[in-house]
Amino acid sequence: MIRAAIVGASGYVGGELLRLLLGHPSIDVTQITSESRAGQPAHLAHPNLRDRTTLRFCAPNELDSTDMLFLATPHGVASRRIDEFAQKADRIVDLSADFRLHDPECYARWYGHEHPCRDWLSRFVYGLPEIHREELRHTRYASGVGCNASVSLLALLPLYRRDLVRETIVDIKVGSSEGGSRPTIGSHHPERAGVVRTFRPTGHRHQAELLQELGLPTEAHRLHLTVTSVGIVRGALATCHCLLTKPLDLLELRRLYRTAYHEEPFIRLVQARSGVHRFPEPKILSGSNYCDIGFAVDPLGVRAVVVGAIDNLMKGAAGTAVQTMNLMCGLPETEGLEHPGLHPL
Repeated sequence: MIRAAIVGASGYVGGELLRLLLGHPSIDVTQITSESRAGQPAHLAHPNLRDRTTLRFCAPNELDSTDMLFLATPHGVASRRIDEFAQKADRIVDLSADFRLHDPECYARWYGHEHPCRDWLSRFVYGLPEIHREELRHTRYASGVGCNASVSLLALLPLYRRDLVRETIVDIKVGSSEGGSRPTIGSHHPERAGVVRTFRPTGHRHQAELLQELGLPTEAHRLHLTVTSVGIVRGALATCHCLLTKPLDLLELRRLYRTAYHEEPFIRLVQARSGVHRFPEPKILSGSNYCDIGFAVDPLGVRAVVVGAIDNLMKGAAGTAVQTMNLMCGLPETEGLEHPGLHPL
Protein backbone atom coordinates (compact mmCIF):
# COMPACT_ATOMS: atom_id res chain seq x y z
CA MET A 1 0.00 0.00 0.00
CA ILE A 2 1.14 3.53 -0.80
CA ARG A 3 0.92 5.93 2.14
CA ALA A 4 -0.72 9.25 1.27
CA ALA A 5 -1.44 12.47 3.14
CA ILE A 6 -3.52 15.51 2.24
CA VAL A 7 -2.52 19.00 3.35
CA GLY A 8 -5.54 21.29 3.43
CA ALA A 9 -8.05 18.44 3.54
CA SER A 10 -10.97 20.38 5.00
CA GLY A 11 -11.89 22.24 1.78
CA TYR A 12 -14.08 20.99 -1.06
CA VAL A 13 -11.16 19.71 -3.15
CA GLY A 14 -9.50 18.15 -0.11
CA GLY A 15 -12.76 16.40 0.73
CA GLU A 16 -13.07 14.99 -2.77
CA LEU A 17 -9.48 13.78 -2.62
CA LEU A 18 -10.17 12.07 0.69
CA ARG A 19 -13.34 10.44 -0.67
CA LEU A 20 -11.46 9.06 -3.67
CA LEU A 21 -8.40 7.89 -1.76
CA LEU A 22 -10.44 6.12 0.92
CA GLY A 23 -11.90 3.96 -1.85
CA HIS A 24 -8.62 3.49 -3.70
CA PRO A 25 -7.38 -0.13 -3.47
CA SER A 26 -3.68 0.83 -3.45
CA ILE A 27 -3.71 3.82 -1.07
CA ASP A 28 -3.60 4.11 2.71
CA VAL A 29 -4.47 7.64 3.83
CA THR A 30 -2.34 8.23 6.91
CA GLN A 31 -2.88 11.94 7.64
CA ILE A 32 -5.11 14.87 6.78
CA THR A 33 -4.28 18.40 7.90
CA SER A 34 -6.29 21.54 8.46
CA GLU A 35 -5.40 24.86 10.08
CA SER A 36 -8.98 25.53 11.19
CA ARG A 37 -10.16 22.01 12.16
CA ALA A 38 -7.18 20.42 13.90
CA GLY A 39 -8.37 17.69 16.27
CA GLN A 40 -11.78 17.30 14.67
CA PRO A 41 -12.95 14.12 12.90
CA ALA A 42 -13.04 14.25 9.10
CA HIS A 43 -16.82 13.86 8.88
CA LEU A 44 -17.44 17.23 10.55
CA ALA A 45 -16.08 18.90 7.41
CA HIS A 46 -17.22 16.16 5.03
CA PRO A 47 -20.47 14.64 6.33
CA ASN A 48 -20.68 12.30 3.34
CA LEU A 49 -17.68 10.45 4.83
CA ARG A 50 -19.36 9.63 8.14
CA ASP A 51 -18.36 6.07 9.19
CA ARG A 52 -16.01 5.84 6.20
CA THR A 53 -12.91 6.83 8.18
CA THR A 54 -11.70 7.43 11.72
CA LEU A 55 -9.15 10.01 10.59
CA ARG A 56 -8.96 13.32 12.41
CA PHE A 57 -7.49 16.53 11.08
CA CYS A 58 -4.10 17.38 12.49
CA ALA A 59 -2.31 20.71 12.46
CA PRO A 60 -0.08 21.38 9.42
CA ASN A 61 3.05 21.41 11.61
CA GLU A 62 2.29 17.83 12.70
CA LEU A 63 2.73 16.42 9.19
CA ASP A 64 4.77 13.20 9.10
CA SER A 65 6.77 11.72 6.24
CA THR A 66 4.76 9.84 3.62
CA ASP A 67 5.02 8.36 0.14
CA MET A 68 2.58 10.66 -1.68
CA LEU A 69 1.65 14.15 -0.57
CA PHE A 70 -1.32 16.09 -1.94
CA LEU A 71 -1.37 19.84 -1.38
CA ALA A 72 -4.95 21.13 -1.45
CA THR A 73 -4.02 24.48 0.04
CA PRO A 74 -4.97 28.03 -0.96
CA HIS A 75 -2.87 29.72 -3.60
CA GLY A 76 0.53 30.80 -2.26
CA VAL A 77 0.95 28.23 0.51
CA ALA A 78 2.71 25.51 -1.50
CA SER A 79 5.17 27.91 -3.10
CA ARG A 80 6.20 29.32 0.27
CA ARG A 81 6.66 25.90 1.88
CA ILE A 82 7.72 23.67 -1.00
CA ASP A 83 11.21 22.94 0.41
CA GLU A 84 9.60 21.76 3.65
CA PHE A 85 6.99 19.64 1.85
CA ALA A 86 9.63 18.06 -0.41
CA GLN A 87 11.38 16.71 2.68
CA LYS A 88 8.16 14.99 3.77
CA ALA A 89 7.33 12.96 0.67
CA ASP A 90 8.85 11.15 -2.29
CA ARG A 91 6.17 12.52 -4.61
CA ILE A 92 3.95 15.61 -4.52
CA VAL A 93 0.84 16.68 -6.37
CA ASP A 94 0.05 20.34 -5.75
CA LEU A 95 -3.55 21.23 -6.60
CA SER A 96 -3.11 24.99 -6.17
CA ALA A 97 -2.04 27.36 -8.95
CA ASP A 98 1.49 27.77 -7.60
CA PHE A 99 3.37 25.51 -10.05
CA ARG A 100 1.15 25.38 -13.14
CA LEU A 101 3.09 27.94 -15.17
CA HIS A 102 6.65 27.15 -16.24
CA ASP A 103 7.83 30.68 -17.07
CA PRO A 104 8.50 32.94 -14.05
CA GLU A 105 7.87 36.05 -16.14
CA CYS A 106 4.53 34.67 -17.30
CA TYR A 107 3.65 33.86 -13.69
CA ALA A 108 4.43 37.42 -12.58
CA ARG A 109 2.38 38.86 -15.45
CA TRP A 110 -0.75 36.84 -14.63
CA TYR A 111 -0.52 36.73 -10.84
CA GLY A 112 0.77 40.24 -10.21
CA HIS A 113 3.89 39.33 -8.21
CA GLU A 114 7.13 37.42 -8.51
CA HIS A 115 7.07 33.70 -7.80
CA PRO A 116 8.61 33.09 -4.35
CA CYS A 117 10.60 30.02 -5.47
CA ARG A 118 10.98 30.28 -9.21
CA ASP A 119 13.67 27.58 -9.31
CA TRP A 120 10.97 25.03 -8.52
CA LEU A 121 8.75 25.86 -11.50
CA SER A 122 10.75 23.72 -13.92
CA ARG A 123 10.55 20.67 -11.62
CA PHE A 124 6.77 20.39 -11.85
CA VAL A 125 4.99 18.66 -14.72
CA TYR A 126 1.63 20.16 -15.68
CA GLY A 127 -0.75 17.55 -14.32
CA LEU A 128 -3.14 16.88 -17.19
CA PRO A 129 -2.53 13.25 -18.21
CA GLU A 130 -4.13 13.65 -21.63
CA ILE A 131 -1.23 15.98 -22.55
CA HIS A 132 1.69 14.90 -20.34
CA ARG A 133 1.09 11.21 -19.63
CA GLU A 134 4.65 10.00 -20.23
CA GLU A 135 6.25 12.89 -18.34
CA LEU A 136 3.97 12.22 -15.37
CA ARG A 137 5.13 8.61 -15.26
CA HIS A 138 8.67 9.80 -14.57
CA THR A 139 8.26 12.86 -12.35
CA ARG A 140 8.22 13.33 -8.60
CA TYR A 141 6.33 16.62 -8.75
CA ALA A 142 3.10 17.42 -10.57
CA SER A 143 0.90 20.48 -10.54
CA GLY A 144 -2.84 20.49 -10.43
CA VAL A 145 -4.76 21.98 -13.34
CA GLY A 146 -7.26 24.82 -13.25
CA CYS A 147 -10.79 23.48 -13.67
CA ASN A 148 -11.62 26.02 -16.40
CA ALA A 149 -8.32 25.24 -18.09
CA SER A 150 -8.96 21.47 -17.91
CA VAL A 151 -12.30 21.52 -19.69
CA SER A 152 -11.15 24.10 -22.25
CA LEU A 153 -7.90 22.34 -23.10
CA LEU A 154 -9.56 18.98 -23.59
CA ALA A 155 -12.17 20.58 -25.83
CA LEU A 156 -9.62 22.47 -27.94
CA LEU A 157 -6.55 20.23 -28.17
CA PRO A 158 -7.48 18.17 -31.26
CA LEU A 159 -8.11 21.30 -33.32
CA TYR A 160 -5.00 23.14 -32.14
CA ARG A 161 -2.75 20.14 -32.67
CA ARG A 162 -3.78 20.18 -36.34
CA ASP A 163 -3.32 23.97 -36.56
CA LEU A 164 -6.96 24.33 -37.60
CA VAL A 165 -7.87 27.33 -35.44
CA ARG A 166 -7.47 30.96 -36.39
CA GLU A 167 -9.12 32.42 -33.28
CA THR A 168 -11.15 31.10 -30.33
CA ILE A 169 -13.63 32.53 -27.86
CA VAL A 170 -14.16 30.28 -24.84
CA ASP A 171 -17.28 30.96 -22.76
CA ILE A 172 -17.33 29.00 -19.49
CA LYS A 173 -20.25 28.54 -17.08
CA VAL A 174 -19.23 27.37 -13.60
CA GLY A 175 -20.86 26.28 -10.37
CA SER A 176 -20.42 27.88 -6.95
CA SER A 177 -18.00 25.22 -5.63
CA GLU A 178 -15.31 26.75 -7.86
CA GLY A 179 -15.13 29.56 -5.29
CA GLY A 180 -14.07 27.17 -2.51
CA SER A 181 -15.53 26.44 0.91
CA ARG A 182 -14.80 29.77 2.62
CA PRO A 183 -17.89 32.01 2.57
CA THR A 184 -17.75 35.35 0.77
CA ILE A 185 -20.34 37.98 -0.12
CA GLY A 186 -20.51 36.43 -3.58
CA SER A 187 -21.25 32.96 -2.16
CA HIS A 188 -23.82 34.17 0.40
CA HIS A 189 -27.03 32.37 -0.55
CA PRO A 190 -29.26 35.44 -1.16
CA GLU A 191 -26.55 36.85 -3.46
CA ARG A 192 -25.61 33.58 -5.16
CA ALA A 193 -28.85 31.62 -5.63
CA GLY A 194 -30.28 31.66 -9.13
CA VAL A 195 -27.52 33.80 -10.62
CA VAL A 196 -26.06 34.01 -14.09
CA ARG A 197 -23.21 36.36 -13.23
CA THR A 198 -20.24 37.08 -15.46
CA PHE A 199 -17.41 37.67 -13.00
CA ARG A 200 -14.35 37.45 -15.25
CA PRO A 201 -15.07 38.70 -18.77
CA THR A 202 -11.33 39.06 -19.47
CA GLY A 203 -8.04 38.30 -17.78
CA HIS A 204 -8.87 35.02 -16.03
CA ARG A 205 -5.66 33.41 -14.80
CA HIS A 206 -6.56 30.04 -16.26
CA GLN A 207 -6.10 31.63 -19.68
CA ALA A 208 -2.35 31.55 -19.02
CA GLU A 209 -2.54 27.75 -18.74
CA LEU A 210 -4.38 27.55 -22.05
CA LEU A 211 -1.76 29.66 -23.79
CA GLN A 212 1.06 27.60 -22.28
CA GLU A 213 -0.37 24.18 -23.10
CA LEU A 214 -1.64 25.12 -26.57
CA GLY A 215 1.75 26.59 -27.43
CA LEU A 216 0.48 30.13 -27.98
CA PRO A 217 2.46 33.26 -27.07
CA THR A 218 1.15 35.11 -24.02
CA GLU A 219 0.66 38.29 -26.02
CA ALA A 220 -1.44 36.48 -28.65
CA HIS A 221 -4.91 37.85 -29.17
CA ARG A 222 -6.21 34.68 -30.78
CA LEU A 223 -7.68 33.07 -27.68
CA HIS A 224 -10.22 34.76 -25.42
CA LEU A 225 -11.76 33.48 -22.19
CA THR A 226 -14.87 34.57 -20.28
CA VAL A 227 -16.16 32.94 -17.08
CA THR A 228 -19.73 33.18 -15.73
CA SER A 229 -21.18 31.85 -12.47
CA VAL A 230 -24.48 30.02 -12.78
CA GLY A 231 -26.91 28.65 -10.21
CA ILE A 232 -25.41 25.17 -9.77
CA VAL A 233 -22.98 23.81 -7.18
CA ARG A 234 -20.79 21.47 -9.25
CA GLY A 235 -19.80 21.64 -12.87
CA ALA A 236 -18.05 23.58 -15.61
CA LEU A 237 -19.33 23.89 -19.18
CA ALA A 238 -17.01 25.37 -21.82
CA THR A 239 -18.53 26.51 -25.10
CA CYS A 240 -15.63 27.10 -27.46
CA HIS A 241 -16.30 29.10 -30.63
CA CYS A 242 -13.42 28.22 -32.95
CA LEU A 243 -12.90 30.21 -36.15
CA LEU A 244 -11.21 27.73 -38.45
CA THR A 245 -8.29 28.10 -40.83
CA LYS A 246 -10.13 25.95 -43.36
CA PRO A 247 -13.74 24.74 -43.64
CA LEU A 248 -14.70 21.50 -41.90
CA ASP A 249 -17.97 19.61 -41.96
CA LEU A 250 -19.42 17.77 -38.98
CA LEU A 251 -18.27 14.36 -40.19
CA GLU A 252 -14.66 15.55 -40.48
CA LEU A 253 -14.85 17.11 -37.02
CA ARG A 254 -16.19 13.93 -35.46
CA ARG A 255 -13.49 11.86 -37.16
CA LEU A 256 -10.79 14.23 -35.91
CA TYR A 257 -11.96 13.94 -32.28
CA ARG A 258 -12.41 10.18 -32.46
CA THR A 259 -8.85 9.83 -33.73
CA ALA A 260 -7.50 12.08 -31.00
CA TYR A 261 -9.37 10.55 -28.07
CA HIS A 262 -10.28 6.95 -28.88
CA GLU A 263 -7.76 5.60 -26.35
CA GLU A 264 -8.42 8.15 -23.60
CA PRO A 265 -10.15 6.47 -20.64
CA PHE A 266 -11.84 9.62 -19.33
CA ILE A 267 -12.86 11.41 -22.54
CA ARG A 268 -16.34 10.65 -23.88
CA LEU A 269 -17.62 12.06 -27.17
CA VAL A 270 -21.28 13.05 -27.17
CA GLN A 271 -22.72 12.55 -30.63
CA ALA A 272 -26.46 12.03 -30.07
CA ARG A 273 -28.68 13.34 -32.87
CA SER A 274 -31.88 13.56 -30.83
CA GLY A 275 -33.14 13.66 -27.28
CA VAL A 276 -32.38 15.92 -24.33
CA HIS A 277 -28.70 15.02 -23.99
CA ARG A 278 -27.44 15.91 -27.46
CA PHE A 279 -24.59 17.97 -26.01
CA PRO A 280 -22.45 17.59 -22.87
CA GLU A 281 -23.94 18.56 -19.53
CA PRO A 282 -22.05 18.92 -16.22
CA LYS A 283 -24.98 17.65 -14.15
CA ILE A 284 -24.68 14.03 -15.27
CA LEU A 285 -20.92 14.07 -14.58
CA SER A 286 -21.25 14.84 -10.85
CA GLY A 287 -18.75 12.77 -8.90
CA SER A 288 -17.07 11.37 -12.03
CA ASN A 289 -13.68 11.93 -13.62
CA TYR A 290 -15.05 12.13 -17.16
CA CYS A 291 -14.88 15.01 -19.59
CA ASP A 292 -17.71 14.88 -22.13
CA ILE A 293 -17.11 16.65 -25.46
CA GLY A 294 -19.60 17.45 -28.20
CA PHE A 295 -19.51 19.67 -31.26
CA ALA A 296 -21.39 21.42 -34.02
CA VAL A 297 -20.38 23.26 -37.20
CA ASP A 298 -22.04 26.31 -38.69
CA PRO A 299 -23.55 25.92 -42.20
CA LEU A 300 -20.49 27.45 -43.89
CA GLY A 301 -18.06 25.21 -42.04
CA VAL A 302 -15.92 28.14 -40.88
CA ARG A 303 -16.91 28.06 -37.18
CA ALA A 304 -16.76 24.93 -35.06
CA VAL A 305 -18.52 25.05 -31.70
CA VAL A 306 -16.91 22.57 -29.31
CA VAL A 307 -18.67 21.98 -25.99
CA GLY A 308 -16.88 20.42 -23.03
CA ALA A 309 -18.31 19.50 -19.63
CA ILE A 310 -16.73 18.30 -16.37
CA ASP A 311 -17.35 18.14 -12.65
CA ASN A 312 -15.04 20.95 -11.61
CA LEU A 313 -14.13 19.24 -8.32
CA MET A 314 -13.31 15.96 -10.09
CA LYS A 315 -11.82 16.15 -13.59
CA GLY A 316 -11.16 19.80 -12.75
CA ALA A 317 -9.27 19.03 -9.54
CA ALA A 318 -9.30 15.94 -7.29
CA GLY A 319 -10.09 13.33 -9.94
CA THR A 320 -7.30 14.43 -12.25
CA ALA A 321 -4.94 14.59 -9.25
CA VAL A 322 -5.66 10.92 -8.46
CA GLN A 323 -5.29 10.03 -12.15
CA THR A 324 -1.93 11.81 -12.08
CA MET A 325 -0.91 10.02 -8.89
CA ASN A 326 -1.72 6.66 -10.50
CA LEU A 327 0.67 7.45 -13.33
CA MET A 328 3.39 8.71 -10.99
CA CYS A 329 3.17 5.54 -8.87
CA GLY A 330 2.97 3.03 -11.72
CA LEU A 331 -0.65 2.09 -10.96
CA PRO A 332 -3.44 1.52 -13.50
CA GLU A 333 -4.45 5.00 -14.63
CA THR A 334 -8.17 4.47 -13.96
CA GLU A 335 -7.78 2.88 -10.52
CA GLY A 336 -10.12 4.40 -7.97
CA LEU A 337 -11.86 6.56 -10.59
CA GLU A 338 -14.48 4.25 -12.08
CA HIS A 339 -17.58 6.11 -10.82
CA PRO A 340 -19.66 7.06 -13.90
CA GLY A 341 -21.63 9.96 -12.42
CA LEU A 342 -25.24 10.16 -11.26
CA HIS A 343 -28.51 10.47 -13.13
CA PRO A 344 -30.93 11.89 -12.25
CA LEU A 345 -29.47 14.30 -9.73
